[in-house]
Amino acid sequence: MKVFHDIVVVTSNGCRPTYHNITDKIRQIIADSGVKNGICVVQSQHTTCSVIFEEFVHDTDYNGDEFLQVDLNRILDRVVPRELTENMDYRYPGPKHVDFLMSLNSPEFPADPGTILNGDAHIRGSLFGASETFVLREGKLQTGSVGSIYFVDWDQNRVRDRKCHVMVLGE
Repeated sequence: MKVFHDIVVVTSNGCRPTYHNITDKIRQIIADSGVKNGICVVQSQHTTCSVIFEEFVHDTDYNGDEFLQVDLNRILDRVVPRELTENMDYRYPGPKHVDFLMSLNSPEFPADPGTILNGDAHIRGSLFGASETFVLREGKLQTGSVGSIYFVDWDQNRVRDRKCHVMVLGE
């Protein structure tokens, strides 16, 4: 049994949910692993991000977002509206959590209260989940002819690099 790890780094746009089609990067990691038959786990380490499996759509809007992503965002904006102020219906973040996050004051967690008004991103991340698992057969992802793997950053408060962990297991 082989176990192979790698990381995909993507940069969010900071102004709307960011979808990264990472399918080709995952295929390259699988090829580098040498695993022919097994599984590939693709996981976000961030609580405001998700890994989803969806159809690749050729049509995009003026921002470069695929139509299916635009449709999904429109629906989510009605169900889980963006948290723009602490005076919305979200209880997150509470005062103790704000104090904790402000104490971190690092490049990943700047001491800027505006960046933590992201209860909507946490809820979206929870709804969609942090990982997907894929079957490998003869070294190929079993995703069909239109299936793609997307890393989604739901947080809309700042540009930043995000990490997606990939583990390939098998023979």
